[in-house]
Amino acid sequence: MKVSDILRVKGNTLYTANADEPLANAISIMAEKDMGSLVVMEHGELVGMLTFREVIQTVVKNGGLVGKTLVRTAMDDAPLTCTSETELDEVRRMMLDRHARYMPVMDNRMLMGVISFYDVAKAVVDSQNFENKMLKAYIRDWPDAEDGSLN
Repeated sequence: MKVSDILRVKGNTLYTANADEPLANAISIMAEKDMGSLVVMEHGELVGMLTFREVIQTVVKNGGLVGKTLVRTAMDDAPLTCTSETELDEVRRMMLDRHARYMPVMDNRMLMGVISFYDVAKAVVDSQNFENKMLKAYIRDWPDAEDGSLN
């Protein structure tokens, strides 16, 4: 299974933030849309990733306040990325190695979407459920041996 399989099911609505906008605006978008991350773009290029982890770290550093902090100050400026052709097993490994919960999907510098650890886990579970269903159907339809033995 590839990342493109997840994106096909997930849809193509993307929300982004600008690196020089106030962090408070980005937090409001994240809360309003019930999202854990925003891709940070500048001049059509990916420059960072803002997740609730970076927001919380910034708020703690600022003594519990967001203040006039810009997205650029809080964002991860070296986010983990993949392509739509990346295999899901590789994505799982990458996300686990870096403790990443969100990953932008890029194809030739174009943002194709964002996948979350939840999306990856759901795809794996759905795939396993389908495989189990097929195996159970196969076992139910097991042909009887002519001589009655279980060979």
